[in-house]
Amino acid sequence: LGLGLWRRRQQAAMAASEEDEAEKKEEEELRQRFMAPPVSGLRELRRRRRELRSRMELLIMETQGEVCRALAALDPGASFAVDTWERKEGGGGISCVLQDGEVFEKAGVNVSVVSGLLSEEAARQMRSRGKSLKAKDGKLPFCAMGVSSVIHPKNPHVPTMHFNYRYFEIEEADGTKQWWFGGGTDLTPTYLNEEDAVHFHKTLKEACDKHDLKLYPKYKKWCDDYFYIKHRGERRGIGGIFFDDMDSPSKEEVFQFVKSCAKAVVPCYIPIVKRHCHDSFTPEEKLWQQLRRGRYVEFNLVYDRGTKFGLLTPGSRIESILMSLPLTARWEYMHTPPESSKEAEILEVLRNPKDWVH
Repeated sequence: LGLGLWRRRQQAAMAASEEDEAEKKEEEELRQRFMAPPVSGLRELRRRRRELRSRMELLIMETQGEVCRALAALDPGASFAVDTWERKEGGGGISCVLQDGEVFEKAGVNVSVVSGLLSEEAARQMRSRGKSLKAKDGKLPFCAMGVSSVIHPKNPHVPTMHFNYRYFEIEEADGTKQWWFGGGTDLTPTYLNEEDAVHFHKTLKEACDKHDLKLYPKYKKWCDDYFYIKHRGERRGIGGIFFDDMDSPSKEEVFQFVKSCAKAVVPCYIPIVKRHCHDSFTPEEKLWQQLRRGRYVEFNLVYDRGTKFGLLTPGSRIESILMSLPLTARWEYMHTPPESSKEAEILEVLRNPKDWVH
């Protein structure tokens, strides 16, 4: 009996050691995929790895790493500054920013995982979208996490690209939790290239079609409608997909959809950058890029819901919120491109969105 007990203890010890080694190997593999240690801590995420919040944080961390590595490979003379930050009200984030590279004038990929109490201004913004939020003593505990990126290339023939995927959770007065996902990926070219537009939209459509054939047309239209600069009468770019407040059919199904969309970011954009990053361009084309960037700034500061939410959330990191703004932009008084010019061609598409996949 004594020998049998000893053997069982030895076997248990060996199994525990092997499990510990496997955990260490998994942790090291995750570290190599990330740009920095996750906000919630790697061991805590592994401990709660079955919970959706942990899986979402791992997804946004992996997405940040994938995108940063793909961009850095195209701009080897530059590197990402990795900036980790904490929010005293709860949580923090990781901002990765590349500036003044050969290919990218400014590229930022930001992860944030924040929690605390929702400000009254932010709650009011959500209620205006139809959210019924029942606060307790005026307080609404929340958790929000996401990955957000804007990439501004130097060459005017390489489009600007934006993506954002996020998860939000609010606990109401009776203890029930409201949750939803949001996000999207969209393209803002300075000049129209139909081959690029078709590739971009087809890649996003394939990601959506894995889950429901109705999703791409619905979210493509939502994107065209959302990124609309009302005071200019034009869209910010040629669209992509956009969705918000997505809380059905189930948390797992929506998470898998968001995962597919996040995994489509690199294949929908990087081939376009490779195709055009060495194209020649004129000073006039560079000027037009600067003017179009001015429109980008106008939308982000006047209409963008994420920017507004960030500015209304106590303890938000302003540098990370305004990471989306280009390094340079320009506004000229009453600038109008000549008729039938390449500049007029992109304006026509921005005023009248096209179906790129049929």
